[in-house]
Amino acid sequence: MNIERLAHILRDAARQEIMPRFRQLEESSVEAKSHPYDLVTEADKRAEIAITQAISQASPHVNVIGEEAVAADPGLLSQSLEEGTTIFIDPVDGTWNFASGLPLFAVMAAVVERGETVSGVIYDPVGDDWMMAEKGCGTWYVRPDGKRARQKFAHAVPLQEMGGVASTSYLSQGVRSTVLGNLAKVQMFAGYRCAGHEYRLGAGGHLHFMMFNKLMPWDHLAGALMMAEAGAHVARFDGSAYRPEHHDGGLLIAPDAESWKVLRQTVFTV
Repeated sequence: MNIERLAHILRDAARQEIMPRFRQLEESSVEAKSHPYDLVTEADKRAEIAITQAISQASPHVNVIGEEAVAADPGLLSQSLEEGTTIFIDPVDGTWNFASGLPLFAVMAAVVERGETVSGVIYDPVGDDWMMAEKGCGTWYVRPDGKRARQKFAHAVPLQEMGGVASTSYLSQGVRSTVLGNLAKVQMFAGYRCAGHEYRLGAGGHLHFMMFNKLMPWDHLAGALMMAEAGAHVARFDGSAYRPEHHDGGLLIAPDAESWKVLRQTVFTV
């Protein structure tokens, strides 16, 4: 599917199903899934339906897998990605932020062709702009008026000058304690509970590292491609390439291979 068309499908769904519900949610339209901070709202469900239908109408041959569809049928994740085209969608990334009235959430989609991530979009409904990338074509910020700016990941700096994001929630308790202690070695770290906006920060050159442990395809395929296309070194904790079929093994992103190695050995000793 054309990346521009996909971006506008996400934009239309956000305008129709997400933004009208922002700060307007009834208590009955918010549900907890695995724990109290893992939420789903009416906006997630309705937006996923709208996006899935729009993609299917535009490209009937494409297989669409959404986060909420997988929540209802986990078997969807076991499908082979080696043939045809699959689009993974996250209708509201940062649902806890959205449900809390915090304007820090995104709509994301990643296109996988024959087992490879080939393009992705991260749309910000509040700013009405997006990041997009196609393999081999760089990462681009697209303003509401359509103007574009190519993105570049941050340059390498010494460990003590680094700032970045680390999602430690899904680490085991012992490993989490160690990693949180090690993060005192960098200048700054944060977690925004929205991978989409963290990837946007990375693409814009505002982060020196990014760490995630749980790897669901709708959360990370688009962003990982964008970071690689913006010049970052992207690899799982064991140094291997991150692929669409990977759901664990962690993800560490840095300006270059040497910075990645330093972070892996001294901070993210998982």
